[in-house]
Amino acid sequence: MIRDSRMKTNDLIAEAATTAAGELHESEELTRIGEMAKHFGITLRTLRFYEDKGLINPQRDGTTRLYSHRDKARLKLILLGRKVGFSLRDVKQMMDLYDPSGSNARQLKVALEKSEKQMARLQKQHALLDEAIADLSRSMDEARLRLSGNMAAQQTAAA
Repeated sequence: MIRDSRMKTNDLIAEAATTAAGELHESEELTRIGEMAKHFGITLRTLRFYEDKGLINPQRDGTTRLYSHRDKARLKLILLGRKVGFSLRDVKQMMDLYDPSGSNARQLKVALEKSEKQMARLQKQHALLDEAIADLSRSMDEARLRLSGNMAAQQTAAA
């Protein structure tokens, strides 16, 4: 499962990297903000927020925001980063390291370092959650036992 997640992350990083400096072609289909939000399951406000933070940069036609394939790739990477717990600053830093000359070794190295640190944090949180779940389960078992003991005592007293 962890391996699949890494594969997804690497695929999305590669996709975002290959399109990060891509120029808009005349034939490229542009997506309006409402369609973009619906497609990714986020709010218009979230898209505007990411734009304000410099994470995506849609074109404008008057007041209408138009998103390119590059914006979509970057948004996929942003959402994946948020899903695995990266800060927006970390996501932006990784995306800003893109080298249009084609050598993305620096970007990938930083992404890998940040991913390893995040993996360690998530594994620690996972262990703490497992412990909390076990504690809660024991407490619930004790409560059930006491309740069943109280009910048995009440039934004996009533008889």
